[in-house]
Amino acid sequence: MYSRTTCGLCDTARDTILALRDEMAFGYEEVFVDGNQELERRYGLRVPVIEVDGEERFETQVDPSQLREVLAGARTLRD
Repeated sequence: MYSRTTCGLCDTARDTILALRDEMAFGYEEVFVDGNQELERRYGLRVPVIEVDGEERFETQVDPSQLREVLAGARTLRD
């Protein structure tokens, strides 16, 4: 998940993602774009941006049901 240190949407997305880890095993990495010029140009105000298997799947909002479906089909969970 690409996020900012002070971002309410990021906090909500993080809570949603981490809550699903109680149901499903998957890796989670959070990258803060603050202060990184390349990442700030790439993500700007679109955060949070959630990638699964290197593909952007969610931007600003994360629907728990949709995330569950995406993760169930994720290559990283099958390998």
